[in-house]
Amino acid sequence: METSNLQREQTEYLMSTEELAKVLGLGRTRTYELLSNGTIPCVRIGRLRKVRRTDVDKFIESHLEPVGE
Repeated sequence: METSNLQREQTEYLMSTEELAKVLGLGRTRTYELLSNGTIPCVRIGRLRKVRRTDVDKFIESHLEPVGE
């Protein structure tokens, strides 16, 4: 039981590029641009790119526009 919880936490910690695109509502090309230019940091594992959920949250927070008054 302990192992499955740890595996679930680790799986939830990193997201795939497909998941990132879905969360941000972007296409594949634009998502890869954000990763390639370092706008959103990623981890490369072989040919895969994985993104920390905390980095996605930071990206979203940094791009929020103030609500008009």
